[in-house]
Amino acid sequence: MTAAGAAGRRRPPHASFANVLSSEWTKIRTVPSTFWTLLAGALIIIGFSALWAWAFTASFDQLDRADRASISPTSPMQIAFYFGMVVFGVLGVLVISGEYGSGMIRASLTAMPRRAEYLAAKAVVVAGVVLVAGLVVSFASFFVSQPILMINHLDGSLGDRGVLRSVFGGGLFLALIAVMALGIGTIVRHTAGSIVTMFVILFVLGIVGGFLPGSWGRTLNQYLPSNAGSAILAPVRQSGSLAPWAGLGVFALYTAVVLLVAVVLFRSRDA
Repeated sequence: MTAAGAAGRRRPPHASFANVLSSEWTKIRTVPSTFWTLLAGALIIIGFSALWAWAFTASFDQLDRADRASISPTSPMQIAFYFGMVVFGVLGVLVISGEYGSGMIRASLTAMPRRAEYLAAKAVVVAGVVLVAGLVVSFASFFVSQPILMINHLDGSLGDRGVLRSVFGGGLFLALIAVMALGIGTIVRHTAGSIVTMFVILFVLGIVGGFLPGSWGRTLNQYLPSNAGSAILAPVRQSGSLAPWAGLGVFALYTAVVLLVAVVLFRSRDA
């Protein structure tokens, strides 16, 4: 056997994409922060859904006709998502920032030097985990709030117009949030900084957008990330919002842009 042949035999095989997926799945399910982050997000969204359902019911007699008509079976869930969506983003941040903090990223990239594939595997695993958890949370939030809304006949069923799409869309929205957070964590490479960035994008911008003046302000407000993405949570298109699927599409586009920037920087910077 030639020296070249012997060297070729000794060279370890490249990790396949399936191998990386398996590795990332093992990482995410064995790290304690995954469970606690998902649990915190679930408790916040489900708990606030019940709380806001009770608030609608308790204040029903003081509401005028227009306000009563604006309440839908998913209204409590829509509000609760504003409080809990950042928590699901934290999981996406921790998946990558934790490796930078511990230095494990260098070992991971030694085993899988194709960085774009490595980041893609993380995105697939994060999206899958949060999609499943998000669907459970979204449906649980809906079903928890309906008995409370029933007191004033504000409840509904999954068969009502747009309701099933809204509840299912909640899981999709949370999955996209987690993937966007993964991209932000890759760009910032620091846990606290990434979480603050997520908070600004998902929470602060949505609040600031409500104060923008004039017709241009109202138009721009519809396209801000959280406002666009949360449109999927409404059974029918709401005034001042994008159509449900269009809004989620805009948020998916934001996510794709963040991931593209993350891949470019990930490939060009040292670990």
